[in-house]
Amino acid sequence: MTTSTEPLLTPQATAALRDVLLQYGYTRDGIVTRIGIEAAHALNRYDPEPALQLLGENDPLGMLIRLFMCGRSVPIVQVDEAVVPLLEPAGEGLVRAAVYLHPYEKWWAVSDFPLFLRPEARDRRADRVLPIGPTATLLRRATLGHRVGAALDLGTGCGVQALHLSDQADSVVATDLSARAARFAATTAALNELDWEVLEGDMAQPVAGRRFDLVVSNPPYAVGPGTVHCVYRDSGRPGDAMCAELIAAAPDLLTEGGHLQFRANWAHVAGEDWRERVAHWLPADSGLDAWIVQRGVTDALAYVDHWLEQSGGEEHLGQRESWLRWFEDRKITGVGTGTVVLRRTDRHDPVVRIEELSPEAAELTGGQVAEWFTRQDWLRDHDPLTAHFRPGPGVRLWQEAGLRSDSASGPGGWHLNQQLLKIPSDGLNWNERTTPLGVALIGGSGRPDETLGDQLTRLAEAEGTDRSRLVLAALPEVARLVERGALIPG
Repeated sequence: MTTSTEPLLTPQATAALRDVLLQYGYTRDGIVTRIGIEAAHALNRYDPEPALQLLGENDPLGMLIRLFMCGRSVPIVQVDEAVVPLLEPAGEGLVRAAVYLHPYEKWWAVSDFPLFLRPEARDRRADRVLPIGPTATLLRRATLGHRVGAALDLGTGCGVQALHLSDQADSVVATDLSARAARFAATTAALNELDWEVLEGDMAQPVAGRRFDLVVSNPPYAVGPGTVHCVYRDSGRPGDAMCAELIAAAPDLLTEGGHLQFRANWAHVAGEDWRERVAHWLPADSGLDAWIVQRGVTDALAYVDHWLEQSGGEEHLGQRESWLRWFEDRKITGVGTGTVVLRRTDRHDPVVRIEELSPEAAELTGGQVAEWFTRQDWLRDHDPLTAHFRPGPGVRLWQEAGLRSDSASGPGGWHLNQQLLKIPSDGLNWNERTTPLGVALIGGSGRPDETLGDQLTRLAEAEGTDRSRLVLAALPEVARLVERGALIPG
Protein backbone atom coordinates (compact mmCIF):
# COMPACT_ATOMS: atom_id res chain seq x y z
CA MET A 1 0.00 0.00 0.00
CA THR A 2 1.32 3.44 -0.95
CA THR A 3 1.57 5.83 1.98
CA SER A 4 1.21 9.60 1.84
CA THR A 5 4.45 11.60 1.71
CA GLU A 6 5.53 13.49 4.81
CA PRO A 7 6.13 17.26 4.59
CA LEU A 8 9.46 18.93 5.30
CA LEU A 9 8.32 20.21 8.70
CA THR A 10 6.63 18.60 11.68
CA PRO A 11 3.02 19.59 12.34
CA GLN A 12 4.16 21.73 15.28
CA ALA A 13 6.82 23.52 13.23
CA THR A 14 4.36 24.04 10.39
CA ALA A 15 1.79 25.60 12.70
CA ALA A 16 4.40 27.90 14.24
CA LEU A 17 5.61 29.01 10.81
CA ARG A 18 2.06 29.68 9.64
CA ASP A 19 1.38 31.80 12.71
CA VAL A 20 4.46 33.94 12.05
CA LEU A 21 3.62 34.39 8.36
CA LEU A 22 0.13 35.58 9.27
CA GLN A 23 1.33 37.71 12.18
CA TYR A 24 3.70 39.71 10.00
CA GLY A 25 1.39 39.83 6.97
CA TYR A 26 3.46 37.62 4.67
CA THR A 27 0.57 37.17 2.25
CA ARG A 28 -0.07 38.42 -1.26
CA ASP A 29 -2.18 41.33 -0.02
CA GLY A 30 0.21 42.06 2.85
CA ILE A 31 3.18 42.33 0.51
CA VAL A 32 1.30 44.63 -1.88
CA THR A 33 0.34 46.86 1.06
CA ARG A 34 3.95 46.94 2.28
CA ILE A 35 5.83 47.61 -0.99
CA GLY A 36 3.17 48.63 -3.52
CA ILE A 37 1.72 46.93 -6.55
CA GLU A 38 4.59 47.72 -8.95
CA ALA A 39 7.32 46.30 -6.70
CA ALA A 40 5.09 43.29 -5.96
CA HIS A 41 4.65 42.64 -9.69
CA ALA A 42 8.42 42.89 -10.10
CA LEU A 43 8.87 40.25 -7.39
CA ASN A 44 6.56 37.93 -9.31
CA ARG A 45 8.82 38.48 -12.33
CA TYR A 46 11.77 37.46 -10.10
CA ASP A 47 13.12 41.04 -10.04
CA PRO A 48 13.81 41.85 -6.36
CA GLU A 49 15.48 45.24 -6.77
CA PRO A 50 12.37 47.50 -6.50
CA ALA A 51 11.29 45.67 -3.34
CA LEU A 52 14.75 45.75 -1.77
CA GLN A 53 14.86 49.52 -2.13
CA LEU A 54 11.68 49.81 -0.06
CA LEU A 55 12.47 47.40 2.77
CA GLY A 56 13.82 48.53 6.14
CA GLU A 57 16.55 46.87 8.16
CA ASN A 58 14.46 46.01 11.23
CA ASP A 59 11.19 45.19 9.55
CA PRO A 60 9.78 41.68 10.30
CA LEU A 61 7.76 41.54 7.07
CA GLY A 62 10.69 42.98 5.15
CA MET A 63 12.91 40.28 6.63
CA LEU A 64 10.56 37.56 5.32
CA ILE A 65 10.42 39.19 1.87
CA ARG A 66 14.21 39.45 1.74
CA LEU A 67 14.60 35.81 2.71
CA PHE A 68 11.87 34.00 0.85
CA MET A 69 11.16 36.12 -2.22
CA CYS A 70 14.39 38.01 -2.87
CA GLY A 71 16.76 35.16 -1.96
CA ARG A 72 18.94 37.44 0.18
CA SER A 73 20.78 36.56 3.37
CA VAL A 74 19.95 38.27 6.66
CA PRO A 75 21.55 38.32 10.13
CA ILE A 76 20.34 35.33 12.10
CA VAL A 77 19.58 37.58 15.08
CA GLN A 78 16.75 39.18 13.05
CA VAL A 79 15.05 35.88 12.31
CA ASP A 80 12.04 34.57 14.18
CA GLU A 81 12.66 31.11 15.60
CA ALA A 82 9.68 29.65 13.71
CA VAL A 83 11.36 30.47 10.39
CA VAL A 84 14.66 28.74 11.20
CA PRO A 85 13.70 25.23 9.91
CA LEU A 86 13.50 26.63 6.37
CA LEU A 87 16.89 28.39 6.50
CA GLU A 88 20.50 27.45 5.83
CA PRO A 89 23.85 29.05 6.75
CA ALA A 90 25.07 31.83 4.45
CA GLY A 91 28.29 33.01 6.10
CA GLU A 92 29.29 34.20 9.54
CA GLY A 93 26.17 35.24 11.41
CA LEU A 94 24.06 35.11 8.27
CA VAL A 95 21.32 32.77 7.03
CA ARG A 96 19.30 32.49 3.87
CA ALA A 97 16.17 30.65 2.80
CA ALA A 98 16.60 27.05 1.70
CA VAL A 99 13.27 27.17 -0.18
CA TYR A 100 11.26 29.70 -2.13
CA LEU A 101 8.13 30.43 -0.09
CA HIS A 102 5.75 32.21 -2.44
CA PRO A 103 2.52 33.90 -1.29
CA TYR A 104 0.31 32.81 -4.18
CA GLU A 105 -3.26 34.07 -4.35
CA LYS A 106 -4.73 33.08 -0.96
CA TRP A 107 -2.11 30.38 -0.30
CA TRP A 108 1.63 29.79 0.08
CA ALA A 109 3.56 27.54 -2.30
CA VAL A 110 6.90 25.90 -1.42
CA SER A 111 9.46 25.28 -4.18
CA ASP A 112 13.10 25.80 -5.06
CA PHE A 113 14.22 29.29 -5.94
CA PRO A 114 14.03 30.45 -9.55
CA LEU A 115 17.45 30.28 -11.18
CA PHE A 116 17.16 34.02 -11.84
CA LEU A 117 17.44 34.56 -8.08
CA ARG A 118 19.80 31.68 -7.30
CA PRO A 119 22.15 31.20 -10.26
CA GLU A 120 24.73 29.26 -8.27
CA ALA A 121 25.67 25.85 -9.68
CA ARG A 122 24.44 24.13 -6.50
CA ASP A 123 20.87 25.09 -7.38
CA ARG A 124 21.00 23.40 -10.79
CA ARG A 125 20.19 20.03 -9.31
CA ALA A 126 18.36 17.46 -11.42
CA ASP A 127 15.46 17.21 -8.98
CA ARG A 128 14.76 20.95 -8.71
CA VAL A 129 11.16 21.75 -7.84
CA LEU A 130 10.06 24.64 -10.03
CA PRO A 131 8.17 27.63 -8.67
CA ILE A 132 4.82 28.52 -10.19
CA GLY A 133 5.43 29.49 -13.80
CA PRO A 134 3.56 30.49 -16.96
CA THR A 135 2.78 26.92 -18.04
CA ALA A 136 1.17 26.11 -14.69
CA THR A 137 -0.88 29.30 -14.96
CA LEU A 138 -2.05 28.41 -18.47
CA LEU A 139 -3.12 24.95 -17.33
CA ARG A 140 -5.05 26.41 -14.44
CA ARG A 141 -6.73 28.91 -16.78
CA ALA A 142 -7.93 26.04 -18.99
CA THR A 143 -9.10 23.77 -16.16
CA LEU A 144 -12.81 23.12 -15.75
CA GLY A 145 -14.22 24.76 -12.66
CA HIS A 146 -17.24 22.61 -11.78
CA ARG A 147 -17.59 20.86 -8.45
CA VAL A 148 -16.16 17.31 -8.39
CA GLY A 149 -15.79 14.47 -5.93
CA ALA A 150 -12.23 13.13 -6.38
CA ALA A 151 -9.48 15.07 -8.14
CA LEU A 152 -5.90 14.16 -9.06
CA ASP A 153 -2.92 16.42 -9.74
CA LEU A 154 -0.56 14.10 -11.63
CA GLY A 155 3.02 15.40 -11.59
CA THR A 156 2.23 17.98 -8.93
CA GLY A 157 5.62 19.66 -8.49
CA CYS A 158 5.17 22.30 -5.79
CA GLY A 159 1.42 21.61 -5.72
CA VAL A 160 -0.06 24.59 -7.54
CA GLN A 161 -2.76 22.68 -9.44
CA ALA A 162 -3.71 20.80 -6.27
CA LEU A 163 -4.17 24.14 -4.49
CA HIS A 164 -6.81 25.15 -7.00
CA LEU A 165 -8.38 21.70 -7.04
CA SER A 166 -8.89 22.03 -3.28
CA ASP A 167 -11.49 24.72 -3.99
CA GLN A 168 -13.61 22.46 -6.18
CA ALA A 169 -13.00 18.86 -5.08
CA ASP A 170 -14.12 16.87 -2.06
CA SER A 171 -10.76 15.07 -2.01
CA VAL A 172 -7.40 15.75 -3.69
CA VAL A 173 -4.58 13.36 -4.53
CA ALA A 174 -1.23 14.75 -5.71
CA THR A 175 1.50 12.55 -7.21
CA ASP A 176 5.05 13.06 -8.46
CA LEU A 177 7.89 10.85 -9.60
CA SER A 178 10.32 12.99 -7.61
CA ALA A 179 10.47 12.23 -3.90
CA ARG A 180 11.70 15.77 -3.33
CA ALA A 181 8.77 17.30 -5.24
CA ALA A 182 6.34 15.12 -3.29
CA ARG A 183 7.76 16.45 0.00
CA PHE A 184 7.54 20.04 -1.23
CA ALA A 185 3.92 19.51 -2.28
CA ALA A 186 3.10 17.91 1.07
CA THR A 187 4.62 20.97 2.75
CA THR A 188 2.52 23.29 0.59
CA ALA A 189 -0.59 21.36 1.65
CA ALA A 190 0.31 21.33 5.35
CA LEU A 191 1.18 25.03 5.46
CA ASN A 192 -2.22 25.84 3.93
CA GLU A 193 -4.04 23.41 6.25
CA LEU A 194 -5.18 21.30 3.29
CA ASP A 195 -5.69 17.55 3.53
CA TRP A 196 -4.14 16.11 0.38
CA GLU A 197 -2.96 12.56 -0.20
CA VAL A 198 0.54 13.08 -1.65
CA LEU A 199 2.03 10.00 -3.32
CA GLU A 200 5.38 9.30 -4.94
CA GLY A 201 5.59 7.36 -8.21
CA ASP A 202 5.76 7.43 -11.98
CA MET A 203 2.76 8.62 -13.99
CA ALA A 204 -0.45 6.85 -12.90
CA GLN A 205 1.34 4.05 -11.01
CA PRO A 206 0.71 5.46 -7.49
CA VAL A 207 -3.07 5.53 -8.11
CA ALA A 208 -3.44 2.28 -10.05
CA GLY A 209 -6.98 0.95 -9.78
CA ARG A 210 -8.44 4.28 -8.62
CA ARG A 211 -10.68 6.63 -10.61
CA PHE A 212 -11.14 10.40 -10.50
CA ASP A 213 -13.70 12.92 -11.66
CA LEU A 214 -11.03 15.43 -12.69
CA VAL A 215 -7.35 14.84 -13.44
CA VAL A 216 -4.98 17.69 -14.27
CA SER A 217 -1.34 17.37 -15.17
CA ASN A 218 1.57 19.60 -16.06
CA PRO A 219 3.93 16.68 -16.72
CA PRO A 220 7.58 16.58 -17.86
CA TYR A 221 6.58 16.72 -21.51
CA ALA A 222 9.75 17.94 -23.23
CA VAL A 223 10.31 16.18 -26.56
CA GLY A 224 13.79 14.71 -26.54
CA PRO A 225 15.99 11.63 -26.66
CA GLY A 226 14.60 10.13 -23.44
CA THR A 227 17.58 10.83 -21.20
CA VAL A 228 16.80 12.53 -17.89
CA HIS A 229 18.75 15.66 -16.97
CA CYS A 230 15.95 17.52 -15.16
CA VAL A 231 13.03 15.55 -13.71
CA TYR A 232 10.58 18.44 -14.15
CA ARG A 233 11.43 18.53 -17.88
CA ASP A 234 12.44 15.01 -18.93
CA SER A 235 10.08 12.06 -18.55
CA GLY A 236 12.56 9.35 -19.50
CA ARG A 237 10.44 8.54 -22.56
CA PRO A 238 11.79 9.30 -26.04
CA GLY A 239 10.05 11.87 -28.22
CA ASP A 240 6.49 12.70 -27.24
CA ALA A 241 5.74 9.21 -25.89
CA MET A 242 4.95 10.56 -22.42
CA CYS A 243 1.91 12.47 -23.73
CA ALA A 244 0.75 9.42 -25.66
CA GLU A 245 1.12 7.33 -22.50
CA LEU A 246 -0.94 9.77 -20.46
CA ILE A 247 -3.76 9.70 -23.00
CA ALA A 248 -3.68 5.90 -23.02
CA ALA A 249 -4.03 5.90 -19.22
CA ALA A 250 -7.16 8.09 -19.25
CA PRO A 251 -9.84 5.38 -19.60
CA ASP A 252 -8.62 3.67 -16.41
CA LEU A 253 -8.09 6.93 -14.51
CA LEU A 254 -11.45 8.58 -15.09
CA THR A 255 -14.94 8.02 -13.75
CA GLU A 256 -17.79 8.09 -16.25
CA GLY A 257 -18.02 11.70 -17.39
CA GLY A 258 -14.66 12.50 -15.77
CA HIS A 259 -12.11 14.78 -17.45
CA LEU A 260 -8.34 14.70 -17.93
CA GLN A 261 -6.61 17.95 -18.85
CA PHE A 262 -2.90 18.43 -19.40
CA ARG A 263 -0.33 20.58 -21.15
CA ALA A 264 1.51 18.75 -23.88
CA ASN A 265 4.19 18.91 -26.55
CA TRP A 266 4.19 16.89 -29.77
CA ALA A 267 6.75 16.48 -32.51
CA HIS A 268 6.27 17.98 -35.96
CA VAL A 269 7.93 15.51 -38.31
CA ALA A 270 8.80 16.34 -41.90
CA GLY A 271 6.30 14.78 -44.30
CA GLU A 272 3.74 13.99 -41.55
CA ASP A 273 0.57 15.77 -40.44
CA TRP A 274 0.91 16.52 -36.72
CA ARG A 275 -2.84 15.99 -36.30
CA GLU A 276 -2.56 12.41 -37.50
CA ARG A 277 0.37 11.79 -35.14
CA VAL A 278 -1.64 12.98 -32.16
CA ALA A 279 -4.81 11.19 -33.28
CA HIS A 280 -2.93 7.88 -33.12
CA TRP A 281 -2.43 8.43 -29.37
CA LEU A 282 -6.12 7.82 -28.72
CA PRO A 283 -6.72 4.12 -28.09
CA ALA A 284 -9.13 2.33 -30.37
CA ASP A 285 -12.58 2.16 -28.76
CA SER A 286 -11.22 4.33 -25.96
CA GLY A 287 -14.57 5.81 -25.00
CA LEU A 288 -12.95 9.25 -24.87
CA ASP A 289 -14.23 12.53 -26.20
CA ALA A 290 -11.14 14.58 -27.04
CA TRP A 291 -10.44 18.23 -27.74
CA ILE A 292 -6.76 18.77 -28.47
CA VAL A 293 -5.75 22.34 -29.23
CA GLN A 294 -2.36 23.46 -30.52
CA ARG A 295 -1.40 26.97 -29.44
CA GLY A 296 1.84 27.34 -31.35
CA VAL A 297 4.87 25.66 -32.92
CA THR A 298 8.53 26.23 -32.06
CA ASP A 299 11.30 25.28 -34.48
CA ALA A 300 13.74 22.64 -33.29
CA LEU A 301 16.68 24.95 -32.57
CA ALA A 302 14.64 27.49 -30.61
CA TYR A 303 12.90 24.70 -28.71
CA VAL A 304 16.13 23.14 -27.46
CA ASP A 305 17.65 26.50 -26.57
CA HIS A 306 14.52 27.49 -24.64
CA TRP A 307 14.63 24.39 -22.45
CA LEU A 308 18.37 24.69 -21.84
CA GLU A 309 17.96 28.32 -20.81
CA GLN A 310 15.14 27.39 -18.43
CA SER A 311 17.30 24.75 -16.79
CA GLY A 312 20.28 27.03 -16.33
CA GLY A 313 22.20 26.42 -19.53
CA GLU A 314 23.92 23.09 -20.18
CA GLU A 315 25.67 23.62 -23.51
CA HIS A 316 29.00 22.72 -21.88
CA LEU A 317 27.69 19.20 -21.27
CA GLY A 318 27.16 18.66 -24.97
CA GLN A 319 23.46 18.26 -24.42
CA ARG A 320 22.49 20.85 -27.01
CA GLU A 321 24.34 19.17 -29.85
CA SER A 322 23.13 15.66 -29.02
CA TRP A 323 19.53 16.88 -28.64
CA LEU A 324 19.56 18.65 -31.99
CA ARG A 325 21.23 15.67 -33.65
CA TRP A 326 18.49 13.42 -32.26
CA PHE A 327 15.87 15.75 -33.76
CA GLU A 328 17.66 15.76 -37.11
CA ASP A 329 17.92 11.96 -37.24
CA ARG A 330 14.15 11.69 -36.75
CA LYS A 331 13.30 14.57 -39.10
CA ILE A 332 11.70 16.56 -36.29
CA THR A 333 11.49 20.12 -37.57
CA GLY A 334 9.60 21.65 -34.67
CA VAL A 335 7.48 21.02 -31.61
CA GLY A 336 3.85 21.94 -31.08
CA THR A 337 2.55 23.14 -27.73
CA GLY A 338 -1.03 22.95 -26.55
CA THR A 339 -3.68 21.57 -24.26
CA VAL A 340 -5.27 18.12 -24.25
CA VAL A 341 -8.78 17.72 -22.82
CA LEU A 342 -10.34 14.25 -22.57
CA ARG A 343 -13.70 13.10 -21.24
CA ARG A 344 -14.65 9.50 -20.54
CA THR A 345 -17.98 8.66 -22.10
CA ASP A 346 -20.15 5.59 -22.56
CA ARG A 347 -21.37 6.84 -25.94
CA HIS A 348 -20.58 4.77 -28.97
CA ASP A 349 -19.69 7.86 -31.03
CA PRO A 350 -17.00 9.81 -29.13
CA VAL A 351 -16.02 13.16 -30.62
CA VAL A 352 -12.35 13.74 -31.42
CA ARG A 353 -11.27 17.18 -32.54
CA ILE A 354 -7.59 18.07 -33.09
CA GLU A 355 -7.00 21.63 -34.27
CA GLU A 356 -4.97 24.80 -33.97
CA LEU A 357 -5.89 28.17 -32.51
CA SER A 358 -5.33 31.26 -34.63
CA PRO A 359 -2.51 33.65 -33.64
CA GLU A 360 -5.17 36.18 -32.58
CA ALA A 361 -6.78 33.77 -30.12
CA ALA A 362 -6.55 34.20 -26.39
CA GLU A 363 -5.40 31.31 -24.23
CA LEU A 364 -7.95 28.59 -23.56
CA THR A 365 -10.19 28.98 -20.50
CA GLY A 366 -12.11 26.47 -18.42
CA GLY A 367 -15.35 28.17 -19.43
CA GLN A 368 -14.57 27.69 -23.12
CA VAL A 369 -13.74 24.03 -22.51
CA ALA A 370 -17.06 23.51 -20.69
CA GLU A 371 -18.99 25.24 -23.48
CA TRP A 372 -17.30 23.10 -26.14
CA PHE A 373 -18.39 19.88 -24.43
CA THR A 374 -21.88 21.28 -23.83
CA ARG A 375 -22.24 22.05 -27.53
CA GLN A 376 -21.04 18.55 -28.44
CA ASP A 377 -23.63 17.05 -26.10
CA TRP A 378 -26.36 19.20 -27.60
CA LEU A 379 -25.47 18.08 -31.12
CA ARG A 380 -25.64 14.42 -30.11
CA ASP A 381 -28.85 14.74 -28.11
CA HIS A 382 -30.98 16.94 -30.37
CA ASP A 383 -32.33 16.96 -33.89
CA PRO A 384 -31.07 20.24 -35.40
CA LEU A 385 -33.96 20.29 -37.89
CA THR A 386 -36.47 20.83 -35.08
CA ALA A 387 -34.37 23.43 -33.26
CA HIS A 388 -34.40 27.20 -33.39
CA PHE A 389 -31.05 28.97 -33.88
CA ARG A 390 -29.72 32.48 -33.53
CA PRO A 391 -26.37 33.94 -34.65
CA GLY A 392 -23.52 33.75 -32.17
CA PRO A 393 -22.54 37.07 -30.59
CA GLY A 394 -20.05 39.08 -32.59
CA VAL A 395 -19.98 36.84 -35.68
CA ARG A 396 -18.69 38.70 -38.74
CA LEU A 397 -18.44 37.76 -42.40
CA TRP A 398 -15.44 38.67 -44.56
CA GLN A 399 -15.62 38.15 -48.30
CA GLU A 400 -12.71 38.20 -50.73
CA ALA A 401 -13.36 38.72 -54.42
CA GLY A 402 -11.28 39.35 -57.52
CA LEU A 403 -12.08 40.73 -60.95
CA ARG A 404 -12.55 38.22 -63.71
CA SER A 405 -10.53 38.82 -66.85
CA ASP A 406 -11.99 37.59 -70.13
CA SER A 407 -9.81 38.36 -73.14
CA ALA A 408 -12.73 37.95 -75.54
CA SER A 409 -15.24 40.26 -73.88
CA GLY A 410 -13.19 42.32 -71.37
CA PRO A 411 -13.66 42.39 -67.61
CA GLY A 412 -16.13 39.81 -66.41
CA GLY A 413 -17.12 41.37 -63.07
CA TRP A 414 -16.34 40.20 -59.57
CA HIS A 415 -15.51 36.60 -58.73
CA LEU A 416 -15.95 35.48 -55.10
CA ASN A 417 -12.72 33.79 -53.96
CA GLN A 418 -13.60 32.93 -50.37
CA GLN A 419 -15.95 33.72 -47.51
CA LEU A 420 -14.46 33.83 -44.04
CA LEU A 421 -16.33 33.80 -40.76
CA LYS A 422 -14.80 35.65 -37.82
CA ILE A 423 -16.17 33.98 -34.67
CA PRO A 424 -15.12 35.54 -31.34
CA SER A 425 -16.29 32.59 -29.16
CA ASP A 426 -15.34 34.53 -26.04
CA GLY A 427 -11.72 35.01 -27.05
CA LEU A 428 -10.85 32.02 -29.25
CA ASN A 429 -11.32 34.14 -32.40
CA TRP A 430 -11.88 31.34 -34.87
CA ASN A 431 -11.36 32.23 -38.54
CA GLU A 432 -13.33 29.74 -40.60
CA ARG A 433 -13.82 29.39 -44.31
CA THR A 434 -17.48 28.89 -45.02
CA THR A 435 -19.81 28.30 -47.96
CA PRO A 436 -22.73 30.29 -49.37
CA LEU A 437 -24.99 27.79 -47.57
CA GLY A 438 -23.28 28.52 -44.25
CA VAL A 439 -23.65 32.24 -44.85
CA ALA A 440 -27.35 31.79 -45.63
CA LEU A 441 -27.92 29.64 -42.52
CA ILE A 442 -26.41 32.25 -40.20
CA GLY A 443 -27.99 35.19 -41.98
CA GLY A 444 -31.45 33.60 -41.94
CA SER A 445 -31.32 32.43 -38.32
CA GLY A 446 -32.85 34.25 -35.39
CA ARG A 447 -36.52 34.01 -36.40
CA PRO A 448 -38.32 32.80 -33.25
CA ASP A 449 -41.09 31.09 -35.24
CA GLU A 450 -38.80 29.23 -37.65
CA THR A 451 -36.90 26.00 -37.02
CA LEU A 452 -33.88 24.97 -39.04
CA GLY A 453 -36.16 22.60 -40.97
CA ASP A 454 -38.47 25.50 -41.80
CA GLN A 455 -35.52 27.62 -42.87
CA LEU A 456 -34.23 24.89 -45.20
CA THR A 457 -37.71 24.48 -46.70
CA ARG A 458 -37.79 28.21 -47.41
CA LEU A 459 -34.31 28.17 -48.93
CA ALA A 460 -35.10 25.15 -51.11
CA GLU A 461 -38.26 26.81 -52.47
CA ALA A 462 -36.46 30.09 -53.14
CA GLU A 463 -33.63 28.37 -55.02
CA GLY A 464 -35.69 25.67 -56.70
CA THR A 465 -33.53 23.01 -54.98
CA ASP A 466 -34.50 19.56 -53.76
CA ARG A 467 -35.00 19.94 -50.00
CA SER A 468 -33.66 16.51 -49.04
CA ARG A 469 -30.36 17.21 -50.79
CA LEU A 470 -30.17 20.60 -49.13
CA VAL A 471 -30.72 18.99 -45.71
CA LEU A 472 -27.88 16.53 -46.32
CA ALA A 473 -25.58 19.41 -47.21
CA ALA A 474 -26.74 21.61 -44.33
CA LEU A 475 -26.47 19.25 -41.35
CA PRO A 476 -22.65 18.95 -41.24
CA GLU A 477 -22.43 22.70 -41.87
CA VAL A 478 -24.76 23.38 -38.95
CA ALA A 479 -22.80 21.03 -36.68
CA ARG A 480 -19.59 22.91 -37.42
CA LEU A 481 -21.23 26.30 -36.87
CA VAL A 482 -22.74 25.16 -33.56
CA GLU A 483 -19.41 23.72 -32.39
CA ARG A 484 -17.69 27.04 -33.14
CA GLY A 485 -20.39 29.14 -31.51
CA ALA A 486 -21.45 30.78 -34.76
CA LEU A 487 -24.96 29.35 -34.35
CA ILE A 488 -26.58 29.19 -30.92
CA PRO A 489 -29.48 26.76 -30.27
CA GLY A 490 -32.58 28.03 -28.51
